[in-house]
Formats: sequence, structure tokens, C-alpha cells
Amino acid sequence: MALSDQFVDELRGILGPEGLVMSPEGRLVYECDMHTYYKGIPDVVALPSRTEQVVELVRRCHQHGVPVIPRGAGTGLIGGAMAARGGVMIGLNRMDAILEIDLPNRCATVQPGVINLWLTRAVAERGYFFAPDPSSQMVSSIGGNVATNAGGAHCLKYGITTNHVLGLEIVTGRGELIRLGGKVADRPGYDLTGVVVGSEGTFGLVTEVTVRLRHAPEAVKTVLASFPSLVDASHAVSDIIAAGVIPAALEMLDAVIIRAINAGVAPVYPTEAAAVLLIELDGPRAEVERQGERCATVCRERRALEVRVARDEAEQALLWKGRKEAAGAVGRLTASYLLQDAVVPRSKLPDIMQEMQTIAARHGVLIANVFHAGDGNLHPLICYDDRQPDELRRAGLANEELLQACIALGGSVTGEHGVGVDKAKNLPLQFADADLNFMYRLRRVFDPPGIMNPDKLLPSHPACGEGFRPSRPTLPAGTWI
Repeated sequence: MALSDQFVDELRGILGPEGLVMSPEGRLVYECDMHTYYKGIPDVVALPSRTEQVVELVRRCHQHGVPVIPRGAGTGLIGGAMAARGGVMIGLNRMDAILEIDLPNRCATVQPGVINLWLTRAVAERGYFFAPDPSSQMVSSIGGNVATNAGGAHCLKYGITTNHVLGLEIVTGRGELIRLGGKVADRPGYDLTGVVVGSEGTFGLVTEVTVRLRHAPEAVKTVLASFPSLVDASHAVSDIIAAGVIPAALEMLDAVIIRAINAGVAPVYPTEAAAVLLIELDGPRAEVERQGERCATVCRERRALEVRVARDEAEQALLWKGRKEAAGAVGRLTASYLLQDAVVPRSKLPDIMQEMQTIAARHGVLIANVFHAGDGNLHPLICYDDRQPDELRRAGLANEELLQACIALGGSVTGEHGVGVDKAKNLPLQFADADLNFMYRLRRVFDPPGIMNPDKLLPSHPACGEGFRPSRPTLPAGTWI
């Protein structure tokens, strides 16, 4: 969309000449997030360094009816941080200060641009850590984690981002600065903090976050179990939980991804395995020892080829290095891939693993698996080469069929990546018209003009445009219209 010179001058007056990115090559950097399939170049990129500037930016956009696209580190996987209609992208990278570490209350207050891992490093020597740990934790920002309600390998035991956010400061689509929640756990009224976490910038921009810190466990044990089939490994996952053990992390890797990691990162995992479980246990030392023995017994009962415990911290780190760098290692296998984020109930893992193999064979595509098995949160990477005729189409079909199979098993369209543009069209698979209408109305409470991150999270109605999805009314028989 064309922005008037007056409007741009107003933005420049708020941020100064160093706060705007206007050049075509500069704006091109912001045309997509890590899901490069969806692209949209913003008309202007604004880089505020203070909350007051964010308030003024949104108020000007509100007055001129200009879309606002929030952006953190740009590591999202859903097409959430790209400008589908142009407009002003507000990058919060410069707001990257840890404002307060309050160990007596086990919390910290940070600006949205703080990188996830920075916070754990800031408190690690004092025996604390920030639990949400998406695979991108080395580069993703806490503001982005809040926007997408990010998860991670250790969320099986510790919960996802919403379980660790105590309070928020946000600038709504009207340009109001509001504070939600705080350090006190029990607060009266609606849980609006919980409502905002996962709203993907459709309610406003988060400018401050108060998060919970966890005390580091006394002991950590990492167990590797290899299996002759994905189905055997999937049964072991359910059996471990049913045995009363809640690992800090319970991850699964298949033979395809093992091959890629061993070639691209280091020879980490057994090459003869069809599947590997990476099980991390933490807590009091004696309890961890007992849980380790129980997990080993369960895995052997499910035909494990090998069960071994990392000998020291160096081997633990190597096992996790392979897991954390798995997505990059896939580059050895394929030019491109579609990454799914659907969820099934944990007990349905054997069913979806079998169905996935059937779908891959039907469409002639290679699928690599590395995922949060303990949560039933799948991350199949459906490989394709868009230089080869028909490969992208077949990968897309496999992706949609896999998603629908997950829903049919009682699952969800997304586990931790969010909805963005990528999954918005799929929400009617999971929600009724009445559910979506309610979400639309809630969105309008925070953003009456509908300028915040348009086209993201909720499906657009073809007749009425984004913001309203009518249900067909039920009228009594014989009613005259």
C-alpha cells in the first residue's frame, strides 16, 4: 500500500533517521520469516528502542488505517512475521534489555527482544534457568516466544511459554499501553495474560514480559534408547508415562534424520536404529536414578536394541547437539522441506507413525522425523526439490493429508509453532463457526480498527473479509423473511 509522505515524516519524527528502514534492499530482509513460502515486503520497517515510541507508532498507524506487523527475531515457522498487505513492520530487536532479575520471587522482567538463551545464561551461575527452550532458543526472542506460545524439548515436564509468563505490558491496536498480570500469582478478574500469550501480535505488541524462573535440578541424566521400528519406539513413549515417569524431555528421531545428523553434525546416534528415543530425566539425584532404571526396563520390554546413559556432561551435550541441529542437517538430504507441527494424543503415536509411512508411500515423498514424542507434537519434515516437476505439489498433498489424519485421531493443527498464515485455513478443521466468531470478537476488543497483523491466526471469510465470520441463523419453520 502507498504511504503518504506526511505519514512517513510522522514516523521519522518519532524514531529519528536511524529508526526507519526505507530502502528496497533493506526492506527485502524482512519479507518473510523462516517459512520462506509466504512473502510480503513491508512499506516501512520501524525499529523503536523505547515503549513510548511503540505507543506513538501504533497510534499513528491507527489514525491512518495502516497495518502493523510485529516482528521479533524472524525465526517463526508459520508466515506470521511478514507483511501480507504491506504496512509498517515494527521490529522489537532493539528492545533487548533484561530489566530486572528477582530471585527471591523467582522471576525476571525483560524486554521482548531478549534472546531466549540470554536469560538462562544470565541466571545460570545462581542456579536458575528459564524453562521454555524451542530449538531456536539461541536466536529466537522472548517476545516471539510469547506471541506464538512457543514450546520446546523440555516442555513435557515444565510446560509451554504460557505456563511461565506472569505478567505483560502490551500496546493494543488502539495505541493504549496496558499491564496484565504481575509477580503475584493469584490475581482477581479475567486471566488476560493467558489470553494474550499465543495471540501472535493480533492484539498488540508486547513491550515487557515478566517470566517465571526455575531452580536448576540437582541431577540430570540423559538416556539414549534405539529401536528396530518407529512403532516400537512410539509404544515405549506411552509406556514410560504410564509407568509414572515424567521425563524433562522425551524426543524421537527416525532413521532418516539420524543419517542426516550423523553425516552433518557428528556420529552421534546408532546407524542401525530405525528410531531413537532421547530421554532426559532431572530432579533429586536418588529419584533420577530410580526413574532411569524404570525407563530402561520399559524400553527393553519394547524391544530396544540398545539402552545407554550418557557418561558425562560432554556426552550429554553431544546427544543434544545432534537433536538441536537436526533441522539444519536435513540440508544434506533435500533442497527444501515442508515442516508440519500437528499434535496427536500421545497414545496415538503408533497409529500416526504407521499412517505417515502410508502417506509418504502414496505420494512418493521422503519424510524425516524429529519431534517431541512425549507431547505427541509431530515435526515431520516432508522433503521436496522445487526444481523437479510435481515434487512440491506432492509434498503439499502429503502435508495436508497428514494434518487431517492428526485431527481425525483427536489431535490439533499446531503444537508450538503457532498458526500465522500457514495454518489459518486449517482452523475450521478444529473449531466450529461459533468458536471462531468468538475469537474474532475477542480480537476486536484489543484491536477495534483491525490493523494488527492482518491475515494471521484466524481464517478470513471470503464474503465479509477478515474480522467477521457469520454463522447461518436457525429460523423457526414458516418464518417470513
